[in-house]
Amino acid sequence: MNNILPFPLSFGRLALIAAAFCSFTTLCAQKAVPVKPRVLISTDIGGTDPDDNQSMAHLMMYSDRFRLEGLVSSPSYGSGNKEELLRMIGLYAQDFPRLRQQAPDLMTPDALRALCKQGRKGAAPYAGYRTATEGSEWIVQCARRQSDQPLWILVWGGLDDVAQALHDAPDILPRIRVYWIGGPNKKWSTNSYAYLAANFPNLWMIENNASYRGFIADNELEPAWLVGTQAYDKAAHESNATYYEACIKGCGHLGADFAHYYKGNIKMGDTPSLLYLMDGNPADPGRESWGGSFEAMRFSPRSVFHRNLTVRDTVAVYSLIELHFKGEEIDRPVGTPCFVMTVAKQQWEGVYAGQGDYVIRYAAKTPEVLDYTIASDYAFLNGQHGTFVVGRQWPGKRTPDSYELGNHWVTDRQDAELFDGLWQGSRTVSKWRDEVLKDWAKRWNWLR
Repeated sequence: MNNILPFPLSFGRLALIAAAFCSFTTLCAQKAVPVKPRVLISTDIGGTDPDDNQSMAHLMMYSDRFRLEGLVSSPSYGSGNKEELLRMIGLYAQDFPRLRQQAPDLMTPDALRALCKQGRKGAAPYAGYRTATEGSEWIVQCARRQSDQPLWILVWGGLDDVAQALHDAPDILPRIRVYWIGGPNKKWSTNSYAYLAANFPNLWMIENNASYRGFIADNELEPAWLVGTQAYDKAAHESNATYYEACIKGCGHLGADFAHYYKGNIKMGDTPSLLYLMDGNPADPGRESWGGSFEAMRFSPRSVFHRNLTVRDTVAVYSLIELHFKGEEIDRPVGTPCFVMTVAKQQWEGVYAGQGDYVIRYAAKTPEVLDYTIASDYAFLNGQHGTFVVGRQWPGKRTPDSYELGNHWVTDRQDAELFDGLWQGSRTVSKWRDEVLKDWAKRWNWLR
């Protein structure tokens, strides 16, 4: 693969830059976590978005900071699978001897392999659950372990295995804490999300729909550690690209693999969930932390329509939309797929809800105006279409059909000054991004 930067960087310069990173020993933001947290990861790694691979590399290189209890493959969309987890652990195994010289408490490759479980492949049906999976059963088993600590479930994809676990074992509710990277992932798990919001409103949940984007964007971030160097001057302040060149390239097997994801550019939209458990007291989601700061969410907006939508209809971004269509009664089980809705070149499955009612759920990932069309073998459904507007603010106004939530459901802060463009709460994460990358650079340097 060609270098990302349009000029060569010598190994010596890379080493000097990496060494400069390692000199930052005092982190302004980070505070000691009271106890090493119990963690289970639910990930769609291996699917359509390779940022999970980047976050998995970060997790393994910091596995000494957690009591890791599970790695569950939960691909609600795409071709993610447990085998991709095992492949990543294989890379880590080759780097492990050198990493462990510096961090003796890092988890062994065999210990990580033993935690890998296969969860649901594909989204949950309209009910929000179906049958237990190896992954959902592992969530239950871990949650039921005797401990004075909760089990933190960090969800990097869909909520399907979490919903299945709570359906099968509702007694685990007080034993778990969920940090979910929602936003686009909500589109693929609307049914499991609806099930959780309707049936488990007292779930301890961080619903991060936009704040995580603060770790992706470079807006207003000055890579101070490169100021005055050739890398800084010629990369036009592109700190994503320069970070790979300066700190990852040439660093072991994990470093070589990292180049395959976004050409080495840092995305890692799931990593804020890990950062949240590395900095300060996780029991207080309102605090400032590497992984964001959040506010209470007393309702989750849900808009139910029994007609096609027009540009006069506005819904809150990330909120659930239910479209119901009236038609003939058919002799098919409730939940049978009957039509497809196409939105923004993506297709979503609608089902028969019984008594001549046909329904589909959808959640928009960004403020915009969207058109949809319906295709079906049933003439009374086929060809229907509409348009709707997605508003900027989340959760917006309470609707008559909103899900009422308890005291432990939190989400992105609404303060206008914390937006970064369209992304609500993004600055609660982006403000710490440079500190995080400096810290990680030290660990990459162990592999140089």
